[in-house]
Amino acid sequence: MLKKGLYILLLTAGLSSAQSTFEFLKLDTSPRAASLAGSYVANADDPNVIFYNPAGIYALEGKPISFSYFKHLLDINTASVSYSQEFEGLGRFGAAVIYMNYGSFTEADNFGNKTGEFSASDMAVMVGYAGRLDNNFYYGANVKFIYSGIQDYYSTGLAADLGVQYLWVEQGWKFGLSALNIGSQIAAYFNKFEQLPLDIRLGFSKKLQHMPFEFFFSFNRLNEEEDRFSKITAGGEFRLSSVIRLRFGYNSESRKELKVGTTAGLAGFNFGLGIYTKGYQIDYALSSLGAIGEMHRFGVSTSL
Repeated sequence: MLKKGLYILLLTAGLSSAQSTFEFLKLDTSPRAASLAGSYVANADDPNVIFYNPAGIYALEGKPISFSYFKHLLDINTASVSYSQEFEGLGRFGAAVIYMNYGSFTEADNFGNKTGEFSASDMAVMVGYAGRLDNNFYYGANVKFIYSGIQDYYSTGLAADLGVQYLWVEQGWKFGLSALNIGSQIAAYFNKFEQLPLDIRLGFSKKLQHMPFEFFFSFNRLNEEEDRFSKITAGGEFRLSSVIRLRFGYNSESRKELKVGTTAGLAGFNFGLGIYTKGYQIDYALSSLGAIGEMHRFGVSTSL
């Protein structure tokens, strides 16, 4: 229970080293994105890119929809859904929801007598739009409403995401730049206002011409002066056949933070599997937390 309580405080009350709130916005919910360690700022073929760079939804086709489920430690769970659709003459719009539940807690008085139970949860609802600046050069923006609640206490916030992408299709290159969580709290826990987890990302992906492999790379949190350019994520996706994809990813910051003593084990490493069949994409990802354990994500995507 203590371990779970500390985890919730880190994610909702903003007791991190960055002293920001709504920390759950940093989590990778999509299993495909997570298996690539979140190096998704240049992605342009998945509706879940709306969580990383709203410009990425412009290159999507049809009406893609994706649902993901994320199993945390203990009984903490997260679900997300993302959707995108083009409106003729207007551009492409997207929408997404993240919901995180921390389970039930025992409520007790000062003498330790049980008086009931309470729960805690986080949620973000976003709407995005993407348009074209020039050939292969796209822009996008999200507006998101954020809610966090513990028992009878709550905090709300309003934020925006901004992004651009350039796709060099002939050579298999994609470039992306985004600024996530630009905004502030509307209502704060105990009237203590904190900053949102602002994250400026710059990255690219490259499809190899003579091998069924795509490489992803991203610089994260470039807005932070300390150790700038040291917070990197990288990953790769192998296309073994028209049905099967194998993925891996590496997060330098997670590996550093999860190191215990002189070893970190597999902390910071991520692995994933994608199966494409009959119009559906089924994804799984495993993320190692080193000595703490691991987390599992499941997802399914299709087009309406």
